[in-house]
Amino acid sequence: MHVSKIIDKIKFSIFSPEMIRKMSSSKILVPDTYDDDGYPIDGGLVDTKLGVVDPGLRCKTCGGRVRECPGHFGHIDLVRPVVHVEFGKQILYVLKSTCFSCHKLVLKPKMETIEEEEDAKKKKKVKTCSNCSTELPIYKLLKPTTFYRDKSIILPTELREHLAAISDEDLRELGFDPLYSRPEWMVITSLPVPPVNVRPSITLETGERSEDDLTHKLVDIIRINQKLEANINAGAPQLIIEDLWELLQYHVTTYFNNETANIPPARHRSGRPLKTLAQRLKGKEGRFRYNLSGKRVNFSARTVISPDPAISLNEIGIPERIAEELSVPIRVTEWNIEECKKYIMADKFPRAVYLIRGDGRRVKVGDEEVMKKEICENIKVGWVMERHIIDGDIAIFNRQPSLHRISMMAHEARILPGKTFRLNPVVTSPYNADFDGDEMNLHIIQTPESQAEARCLMKVDGQILSPRHGHSIIKPQEDHVSAIYFLTHKDALFDKIEASNLLYSVGIFELPEPDKKDKYSGTLLFSQLLPDDFSIKSRSKLGEEVVIRKGELVKGSLGGKVVENEILEKIFIDYGPGTAGKFLDRITNLALQALAMRGLSVSIKDYSLSQKADEKVRKINEKMSREIDNLVMQYKNRSLERSPGLSLKETLEGLVLQTTGNARNEAGKIVEEDLTFENPSIVMARIGARGSLLNAIQMSALVAQQAVRSKRPKRGYRGRTLPYFKPGILAAGERGYVFSSFRTGLTPYEFIHHSMGGREALVNTAIRTARSGYMQRRLINALQDLVVYDDISVRNADMSVVQFIYGGDGKDPMYSSKTEASDEPKGDDVDTA
Repeated sequence: MHVSKIIDKIKFSIFSPEMIRKMSSSKILVPDTYDDDGYPIDGGLVDTKLGVVDPGLRCKTCGGRVRECPGHFGHIDLVRPVVHVEFGKQILYVLKSTCFSCHKLVLKPKMETIEEEEDAKKKKKVKTCSNCSTELPIYKLLKPTTFYRDKSIILPTELREHLAAISDEDLRELGFDPLYSRPEWMVITSLPVPPVNVRPSITLETGERSEDDLTHKLVDIIRINQKLEANINAGAPQLIIEDLWELLQYHVTTYFNNETANIPPARHRSGRPLKTLAQRLKGKEGRFRYNLSGKRVNFSARTVISPDPAISLNEIGIPERIAEELSVPIRVTEWNIEECKKYIMADKFPRAVYLIRGDGRRVKVGDEEVMKKEICENIKVGWVMERHIIDGDIAIFNRQPSLHRISMMAHEARILPGKTFRLNPVVTSPYNADFDGDEMNLHIIQTPESQAEARCLMKVDGQILSPRHGHSIIKPQEDHVSAIYFLTHKDALFDKIEASNLLYSVGIFELPEPDKKDKYSGTLLFSQLLPDDFSIKSRSKLGEEVVIRKGELVKGSLGGKVVENEILEKIFIDYGPGTAGKFLDRITNLALQALAMRGLSVSIKDYSLSQKADEKVRKINEKMSREIDNLVMQYKNRSLERSPGLSLKETLEGLVLQTTGNARNEAGKIVEEDLTFENPSIVMARIGARGSLLNAIQMSALVAQQAVRSKRPKRGYRGRTLPYFKPGILAAGERGYVFSSFRTGLTPYEFIHHSMGGREALVNTAIRTARSGYMQRRLINALQDLVVYDDISVRNADMSVVQFIYGGDGKDPMYSSKTEASDEPKGDDVDTA
């Protein structure tokens, strides 16, 4: 009978030398591994008592072969004790708390009065032991492992004797549990040797064996240990013995941690530092992060992504080659047994790959007809069939870095030709994906429970609103926005064939009555996608009033924000994710079809100003140059009025930046007037499809002031930014003002100034990414055990309550922005003190 147990607690302890010897299966004496015949040496570092890594050999301890033997520890007895590098702090704490002569706890002598205490301080009274009145020395730890008493070194032998003499009661006072961790065990006399399978040797292509870094280190320890023993037995001078002892300490220290501060790392012959015990565990490539917290998994695929607006946002296009490689288990039932037989008998994709029989044995479904028929005859309810991925299977799709929960969403498989994953462009924003070569991961879910969870909780249409701010994150973007604007514009008219094609593309097969003579308006076609009882009143980005009454767009043309914030969010909350997903699929498809008919393009002509406007921009630049020259002159004459709290130079710089900013704003007005609202680039910027007015200004009028750390560029050569200029000139062009536009092209020095501003943005982005990534790691590690329980309380692993109500108000942020927006303060934000 299977009995399940819950672990109550785990206790960590330090091995005592006796314990190390007890659990050891062999005392290691030989600093070598294999003999000339390639057989493990007895008493060597790959002694067969420690386990085996070579096929054909049996372990002398448990009799198991390579796969059966778990490995056994050995030990090395050190001639002289050495300090364990990781316990320096703890040993120092014990030293400071105990007396070196009577080995008892040092209790601070009680002062009778405050006056006496003050006197003692003045006299610098020497501290003495409260038990034997011995003067107490000052202890220091010279990292990593050297202890000083006043100015003299404490040898590990003395240190160990003192620690061993401390009584159990005193140790309990210091917070030790003498049964599990005595301080003298922190000074090593017997070193455990890990099993062979922890440090396996590999055979190189040349045929010679290459040993693991740990084995190399253990060889060094044994060699020095033997040398030290030989010198002690031969009665060598104390100096030589101490040198060898120090070397033994060094080797044991670097065996535990080869990145210990203040000592050089032990290196390979090639000069590469050895990877010893600590290095195996810590950091990104260490055991915890690389093999435990996150690890490689089966049933996953990775390839480049490409856009496919023809598939639903809930779907993911999977290449045939991947679908043939991955499989999903299907439990055979009396309802699907016939279907399973079809998959078994199939010659080409999709077909069954494996069958798992009732006794747990796996049978590969081969190509032979006879074998397939035999499997079909024997197949029983309860068996499991593993078949290829087919349309409709659920999969989790992910793009790294996974920064929020919607970096992983569930999509339904759609098998398509090609070698890339196909993704609807609308779904790129939660993944922060683009199609410039990004790769993404696909995980095929294996159990029915997890498949159901993914379908119910992770489907894309359920993530249209962001859990962070409650507004839509999956929404029409870029050309969808432009197309919806043109489609709902008052001039958008289509004939019967065009209207039929547009509605057919979104799965509507019934044509409404024409509303403009015998033409169909874009608003009428758009209204076909809205629910019949849907009504809103809003204002578009252009300041136009938008009215939808009972599923009909009555007034206004739709800019970006109206569609995503008003319509999409309201549909999601009132009609549910399914309707919202379908609406989004249809609206984007309709938009793209309409755009294909109408066309949208920008050319260099759209960014070219008239001669009159060019002249105006030139005058603005001249006026600004004069103003700056005037400010510089005032600064040099010291007649410039200082701003409070700023130096004269800082005042000048502030005023110059203000002047250049004003010039850009004035140029902006000219650009807007000259290019007019008929210009596609201005339309796109105004309705929120792509770009901004600043882009138009920089392309057609002037690039304006470049900034490095929010100031004008000043570093470079002595007194000037570039060798083009005379030293000490503070005018506009010499300090990073770009008079040209991108249309006309930049001069060499303007180009360099522009690059200086651009470089800063790139460096900042790189630094910000690394910093936020590290911060997120720390937050996740701190909060990973927080769980919201059924009573809406948030608790950690030991069931301590962190929040009585999740979020302080128990609301789902995804819905709270629209339906539950309230002005009440959150429970957590109220100061109850």
